[in-house]
Amino acid sequence: MTHPSPPPLSRFQRVGDLIFTSGQLPRGSDGAIVEGGIELQARQALANLSAVLEEAGARVDQVVKVTAWLTDEKLMPAFNEVYREFFTEPFPCRSTVICGLVAGDVEIEAIASLK
Repeated sequence: MTHPSPPPLSRFQRVGDLIFTSGQLPRGSDGAIVEGGIELQARQALANLSAVLEEAGARVDQVVKVTAWLTDEKLMPAFNEVYREFFTEPFPCRSTVICGLVAGDVEIEAIASLK
């Protein structure tokens, strides 16, 4: 069995004092989408985002903009509860898009400022 090649993207890019992350899906360490509902998927995607930010030399509290994709608007209240576990006031600016995703119910990307 052949494994697909990695997608043609960077986990993050630094431009000046800004860190741009690629979208993070709710994949566990085995690469599989975590099961168990939006709460677990949101926590995993946000944990993955935190790990990418750390790799880039940034922290979650330096995030200034988040874009999140959800598969259903009914997931928004539960997603917001988990989101508050990772982000505090003043919250980053955020756009949330309801759309079909290839894998999982949530994908999250962010822009962090190192200033």
